[in-house]
Amino acid sequence: MPETVPTEDEVLAWFESLSNWGRWGPADQLGTLNLVTDEKRRAAAGLVRRGRAVSCAWDIDTSEHPDDAGTAPRRLMVTTGQGLADPARVLAPGQESHPRHAGAAEQISLYPHGFRLTHLDALAHQFWDGRMYNGRPAELVTAAQGATELDISALRHGIVTRGVLVDAAAHRGVDWLAPREGVRPEELDAFLEAHDLTVEPGDAILLRTGYGAKVAAQGQDRIRETGRAGWHAACLPWLREHDVALIGTDTSTDASPSGYPAVRNPVHLVGIVAMGLSVLDNCNLEALAATCAELGTWEFQFVLAPLAFAGATGSPANPLAIL
Repeated sequence: MPETVPTEDEVLAWFESLSNWGRWGPADQLGTLNLVTDEKRRAAAGLVRRGRAVSCAWDIDTSEHPDDAGTAPRRLMVTTGQGLADPARVLAPGQESHPRHAGAAEQISLYPHGFRLTHLDALAHQFWDGRMYNGRPAELVTAAQGATELDISALRHGIVTRGVLVDAAAHRGVDWLAPREGVRPEELDAFLEAHDLTVEPGDAILLRTGYGAKVAAQGQDRIRETGRAGWHAACLPWLREHDVALIGTDTSTDASPSGYPAVRNPVHLVGIVAMGLSVLDNCNLEALAATCAELGTWEFQFVLAPLAFAGATGSPANPLAIL
């Protein structure tokens, strides 16, 4: 199979040639999610045959990971069930007896980006030459208010569309792709042809490299040292040509190192800034791959509802495939 390996100059030119700036108007907040129409959502509902729901997310736990970009998730318990049966417990002012009712609550702190949490990037997450998607200045993301435009709350109505799983690891006949390996458009086409699938405007394409299987067998990689498998930059024109609305990956999307020193994460940068592409990082696609193989289908209804957190540049997510 011939390999498509664009030069760095070609990748840099894609900021212009693949751009969706102005395509949906100067005030657009959704980017490629404009391609998910009411008809597209209705059609996606028709893909549900068995009613099987499969999560594509990792658990959020508070353990330390070797490549945490920020702090590990933190859970601060505000109230618990501990001590409720202690007869010597000091009661709150005004209470004369131990109440029968109690409850538990916590405060949670998360760093949504990086290599760990399953998360959806807002269009405010990436800048190129001081600009965000649709030409908005990067200065619209402020310390006081966060992202004042293109924040994750623009997606408060969620994403419901047709999803397609491209299982690159299974297609290659391996348990998982090695770090640094990128999946190119020829491989996408070969997988789709092998499974009699076509990609339609507004689809969500989920790419399995098998990293979840590797984690189960060997533990987490030190990604900054080893690199990671993922989408090769060569797929960007393919994604634009097919009008894909969202891509999701079981790594943090870009094959790394990308081979392009001037644009280290080209799928994120060209995809988000130029195309307005929705990018879903760090999925766990093992259960979905097993379910697709069991049922003999690689298309499904895809559902994702990010937190409507005003000003946020991303959101933890629990994407669902419903088959």
